[in-house]
Amino acid sequence: MSYKPTYKAANTIAATIEQHFVKLHKNAIAQGEIDLATQPDQKIIEAIIDVAFWSSLRKEEGHSPRISIAFLPPEQTAKPLRFAKKLALNANTLTKIAPGIERSGIHLGVWEEDGELYIWGTTLNIPNFCFVVDVSEPGLIVIKHRRIYGIGKFTNVAVLKGEQIRIVDDRSCNNRDCPPILQALLDLTVLASWNDPINILIQFSVSMRAHGRGGALLIVPKGDTKWEESIIHPIQYLVEPPFCGLSNLAKQNGNQSEIFSQGAVRREVEHLAGLTAVDGATIINEEFDLIAFGAKIGRAKGKPTVEQIAFSEPIVGGEDKILYPGQLGGTRHFSVAQFVNDQPQSIGLVASQDGHFTIFSYSKKQNMVMAHRIETLLL
Repeated sequence: MSYKPTYKAANTIAATIEQHFVKLHKNAIAQGEIDLATQPDQKIIEAIIDVAFWSSLRKEEGHSPRISIAFLPPEQTAKPLRFAKKLALNANTLTKIAPGIERSGIHLGVWEEDGELYIWGTTLNIPNFCFVVDVSEPGLIVIKHRRIYGIGKFTNVAVLKGEQIRIVDDRSCNNRDCPPILQALLDLTVLASWNDPINILIQFSVSMRAHGRGGALLIVPKGDTKWEESIIHPIQYLVEPPFCGLSNLAKQNGNQSEIFSQGAVRREVEHLAGLTAVDGATIINEEFDLIAFGAKIGRAKGKPTVEQIAFSEPIVGGEDKILYPGQLGGTRHFSVAQFVNDQPQSIGLVASQDGHFTIFSYSKKQNMVMAHRIETLLL
């Protein structure tokens, strides 16, 4: 390969990423899976990450590139858009072509021939476990792959921010209570359908984080009114009756076309997730009925003030910590932690303006509130 990578983090992480994909393929083949993408080797991984990183630091007409690069030949995808001639894979080419392929779901196809990487075109479809490198913002590179059944968000493997390397630890739930959304993001559970509740909640989380204003979402049990004890009344934006637009879609059994239904879910998720930008908490039940937004959280009568929180982050080297609420974030984090402490059957999601995203749940093992920081999995 004539291309000589110079991005140190790419060289550091390439071997680890190669072994990750070797393990994925080995396990999938043992389970009888056959529609698998070609495994990338260490040199290919390093080169693609390197090109993606240096292109992310450039601009085209004042805009930074946002690109998704997939390593596969055109024969491994349905309906590939093929260029008449192969394009060299380098930062200059990516910067020039980026404005035309930055929309979600479009992948730039890259393949190897005679030891050289080239761009062959674009595609909307990629095979299982296809190696993907996303340029999310200047200096931010996300390495991911398509899930085995292709349903839901791609699984993140690692995130590179400049020289900082964060490798996802898929074993982080082994010895702790993890909420279902975290297990799904770590690819430990299979999402059954496009309207799987966990898949919808993942979309909700991504949308909450995307609006950039910060927000809080409280998920309470269906039919349970105990949560009202932890909310200051009157609730300014109470919804009567509860809005069931998203919950109705979550209950569909496939009578409508999947493409139409996925689009409808996406619109409803954007609709409700946008409400989390309003000061206060948005409240839904576990079936996605919207109950209220802009709600102010208060400590329930007779409940102790939450004094400590068990903190974890699902990355390699991320150790569990016991933190005081003030160490985790501001008022929004403290109030949601207090709510979950008072209402242990509930789940709280908090998006920060700085991009951090935290799930609050109650751990029976540790008998305290847990804060799982997961923005690495949502990029």
